[in-house]
Amino acid sequence: MWRIVLISCLLWAFCGPALSAERRYASIVVDADTLEVIHARQIDELRYPASLTKIMTLYLTFDALNAGTLHLKEPVQVSRKAALTPPSKLGLKTGQTITVENLIKALTVKSANDAAVVLAERLAGSETAFSNQMTAKARSLGMTKTTFKTANGLPHPEQKTSARDMAKLASNILQSHRKYYHYFGLTHFSYGGRRYKNTNGLLHSLDGVDGFKTGYTNDSGYNLIISAQRESRRLIAVVLGGASGQSRNEHMQDLVERSFKVMGVAPVKSSPKVSIVRENISKRKVPQMAVNQAVRLRGHNNRTITVGSGNNDIKFAKNVSHETWGIQVGVFQNEDEAKAQIKAINGVRGIENGIIRPLVRNGETLYRARFENISISKAQTACKALAKLAAGCLIVATN
Repeated sequence: MWRIVLISCLLWAFCGPALSAERRYASIVVDADTLEVIHARQIDELRYPASLTKIMTLYLTFDALNAGTLHLKEPVQVSRKAALTPPSKLGLKTGQTITVENLIKALTVKSANDAAVVLAERLAGSETAFSNQMTAKARSLGMTKTTFKTANGLPHPEQKTSARDMAKLASNILQSHRKYYHYFGLTHFSYGGRRYKNTNGLLHSLDGVDGFKTGYTNDSGYNLIISAQRESRRLIAVVLGGASGQSRNEHMQDLVERSFKVMGVAPVKSSPKVSIVRENISKRKVPQMAVNQAVRLRGHNNRTITVGSGNNDIKFAKNVSHETWGIQVGVFQNEDEAKAQIKAINGVRGIENGIIRPLVRNGETLYRARFENISISKAQTACKALAKLAAGCLIVATN
């Protein structure tokens, strides 16, 4: 199972009507290589995916390309239904043809709703049949909270997902369809005499960001998934329900910078200014959100590293008060060092009964020194007392 390593220090407090904002916002950051969760906020709550849906449409498209039942240069005919799809769209006409590769680019760059329907009808005969395939694929990928009803993310009351599920989808794209990932990193796409700019304003402007997707509807708020790589370390970050494109992007930048720091990657000296490309969908005002620092993050010295389970699930309770927690006080290559760390810390703020959690990573056994089965308040108190601990003190979910 994917394991929660750290509670984020960025929990958003809402300045507008709290219930409305709470129904939109969720976020998660995952180490793409170890599948450790670096930040988590409401990751199992149901949310509207909006155009993030198109990532699954593309996943099934890539499956078909790999199977040889679809080809990049294949011309696909546009149906009347596809041509009548609401914006954002390419403006495809009934009866015309467009290549599969141009359809892919239209989804990743322009977020074209009509192009998604064309692919759905080519692969399954109808958008309804295709959405059933999308949901079935989601289940096979462990996306237990997700149901798809459209191929493009246009509003449907039953089309729901979660931040955790979206992280799983992005992770599986990187693992299973890496050779097609470059399409998510295209900054521009030209078609029909027009040149379109990618709706992802952070793409290639925030250091290391090289792909994935935006989304917006009135009900979803401003959604964004990104993947970024620095110093051979890659992360996946998901933000759902932003109040605006700008506030969502600013929050995502903050999450990325802080998460890379936790992963031991040196920070970028200055954050670039980013442009916002708004999707062509009618908007209404949603509550503004502000940053609130709730939990401190601590770094590590050269003796320790942060590691993960490397499996395929993320574990996090909907209700934090019912979660059991622990603290991690170092990860060591030598078991005796881990034991010595536990012995030295035993008794601090009432924390007792330490445990060593071995982990095999890249053929090497590492030893995580932990104190488990304590309340969140006790874990926070202990980490505050251990603020100067060289190995760092991380709050972890233990069930």
